[in-house]
Amino acid sequence: MGVGGRDVSMSLDGVRDKNLMQLKKLNTVLFPVRYNDKYYADALASGEFTKLAYYSDICVGSIACRLEKKEGGGIRVYIMTLGVLAPYRGLGVGTKLLSHVLDLCAKQNIGEIYLHVQTNNEDAINFYKKFGFEITETIQNYYTNISPPDCFVVTKFITQSQTKK
Repeated sequence: MGVGGRDVSMSLDGVRDKNLMQLKKLNTVLFPVRYNDKYYADALASGEFTKLAYYSDICVGSIACRLEKKEGGGIRVYIMTLGVLAPYRGLGVGTKLLSHVLDLCAKQNIGEIYLHVQTNNEDAINFYKKFGFEITETIQNYYTNISPPDCFVVTKFITQSQTKK
């Protein structure tokens, strides 16, 4: 149920040249950093791993990932950004976005997914921990022009038993 007892539809849509500006606008509102052209090229190149979230046909969130080759073969997923506009938090939008990417990892036998989280972002850290992510590293002075400048590397290792559904 949505606002006022009405059923509300939530959907995900792929990011492509035609709707890339929506991702750029969301990022401007959601994050304290500006993303360069490489970010957007990586987001487009990741295909199904980058999605926009719509709540009652309003674009309210996104997840943007980059696929990375691991040393010795294999692929891992880096979550460049995951964000939901403040009025729509707590409605399952972020969960739907992250679950979509985790399901893709399972289907494609990708065993590692990770991201950077600012050390004071307790809401994000707790959100990812609910999905089995763990803090695996701390990087000092990772960010420039925001305080604190430090980040955690938050990682989920997906074992074969988790990928077989």
